[in-house]
Amino acid sequence: MLDLSTIPGDTDFVASTKTKPTEAAAPADSIQAAIKQTRPFRSRRQEALVGLLLTTEAVKWPMQDLLASHDELTMQQYNVLRILRGAGPAGLPTLEIGTRMIERTPGVTRLIDRMEQKGLVVRERARDDRRIVICRITDTGIGLLKKLDRPVDALDEAVLGALDDDETAELIRLLDKVRHHNPRS
Repeated sequence: MLDLSTIPGDTDFVASTKTKPTEAAAPADSIQAAIKQTRPFRSRRQEALVGLLLTTEAVKWPMQDLLASHDELTMQQYNVLRILRGAGPAGLPTLEIGTRMIERTPGVTRLIDRMEQKGLVVRERARDDRRIVICRITDTGIGLLKKLDRPVDALDEAVLGALDDDETAELIRLLDKVRHHNPRS
């Protein structure tokens, strides 16, 4: 894991910006305090990015723990199951699954291999183009997702419970804005 506490506060950079962060002690619930950083961030954007990364980790761990308690399912496997459930009986080519994943992985084929061994997905070559491998969710995979739907919904509520509906909508809007400014390559 990336040790964010080692990010230096570049005083030369800070001095050249319009708004210089203060040297005052950070509030106990601040990003700076969370990573035990004593020097100020170089910029508000750096602080926001570190906060986004910290928050990602904070919301990821409870989800990983929940999934691990169900057939040792990983977040990537869960993501694939959700993608395939949404695709319906037609399934999707392996490469298409890779483009839809939240967390990209170079080894989609190996990921699907492990899921097939667990009986969660099946694969077959496309009849019209043998180079294409179509993946489909199995009844076992659908059953596992059904078991997880309610606990995942509860986790969604718990993780974002600090925000009201308007704040949640604003968070979504801001995350969309950042994501669209920085498209995946």
